[in-house]
Amino acid sequence: MHFLLLLAMKKQNIRTLSLMIASFMYLLVGAAVFDALESESEEKQRRLLRERESKLRALYNISREDFLEIETVVLRSVPYKAGKQWQFTGAFYFATTVITTIGYGHAAPITIGGKAFCMFYALLGIPIGIVMFQSVGERVNTLVAYILKKFKKCCLRQKRPEVSYSNLVTVGFISCTVILTSGAAAFQFFEGWGFYDSFYYCFITLTTIGFGDFVALQQNKALENKPGYVIFSLLFIFIGLTVVSASMNLLVLRFLTMNTEDEKRDELEAAQRRSKENINAVSHERIEIITDGQIPHSDTRMELLSGNDLYRAHDSSLADISDLVSLCACRCCPCFSHGHCRPTYSSSIQESQMFDMKLVDSSNHNQNHTMNHNHNHVVGLERWSRKRASV
Repeated sequence: MHFLLLLAMKKQNIRTLSLMIASFMYLLVGAAVFDALESESEEKQRRLLRERESKLRALYNISREDFLEIETVVLRSVPYKAGKQWQFTGAFYFATTVITTIGYGHAAPITIGGKAFCMFYALLGIPIGIVMFQSVGERVNTLVAYILKKFKKCCLRQKRPEVSYSNLVTVGFISCTVILTSGAAAFQFFEGWGFYDSFYYCFITLTTIGFGDFVALQQNKALENKPGYVIFSLLFIFIGLTVVSASMNLLVLRFLTMNTEDEKRDELEAAQRRSKENINAVSHERIEIITDGQIPHSDTRMELLSGNDLYRAHDSSLADISDLVSLCACRCCPCFSHGHCRPTYSSSIQESQMFDMKLVDSSNHNQNHTMNHNHNHVVGLERWSRKRASV
């Protein structure tokens, strides 16, 4: 019973359920791996800190309460090493981490007014930031596609150069690698971190995870004394997020397209079924009328569906897929519609359209065949009825 119910579900529902199960399994695998890698190290660090605490308390004859107070003071003083966090430069850096959802946690408002404004600011700023980065990512993909087409035409001497989906994915991967590597080298120089830690910081930042274990501009009053470094850090965030957004749009394209195509193909198949049912119903009704001796007027037509619903479903499929083009950077390029380039990375949609047109042609052929068969049958019955009446 469960198997039959599963077969009755739509393909996109099955895919969604599969993604949910896969995500949960991915979480389980991740938890197991992190447990195996980090648990022992965590316990070791905790033991070393306790030993260090005991030695310090014994050395300076500090009570447990006094030590906790000193610990609190030290922890709260960490953000102030960067300089004045809430003057304009530091506040701008904080606002950037809010609308980009990086949220390092290096600074946080402490006043009631600051907390209230932060919530409203994030509520409006995060959607603006998402739309802005996606829009800029679309322009980046448009520019990349245009440059690739010109390169293929001028340098590779291709008469009809086409920009494929794999071309854009390759450029996106290379761009992300360059951004991460160059950023890691720069932060290694400015912050004194190792290259691996710097690369880790860049990755955590540009994926907007923002753990806060590594945060730039937090040493030697960098917010006040190093304006060039502040500008570089902000540019790294904005440019890096733009490149990552463009690349991520390319990666999610396939799933969005597949889901839309499945839904519209289901509509097309449903329209075909309705068309066939209409043909059979009208044919049986006409036959029953004739067998009762009532010969219809010669102008009477069989009221067939004639594929209108089928065409409407097909047109709706193409329209919705066309709407999807404007949602993703990977569909990119208004310039495509102006004849500057013709991407083949939408080949999956083109194949789907060709498949749908074949379904329509096949359906029309079947309809015509059925109509001819029914017409011949009806004509035969009419002749038989006339002969019977004359006798």
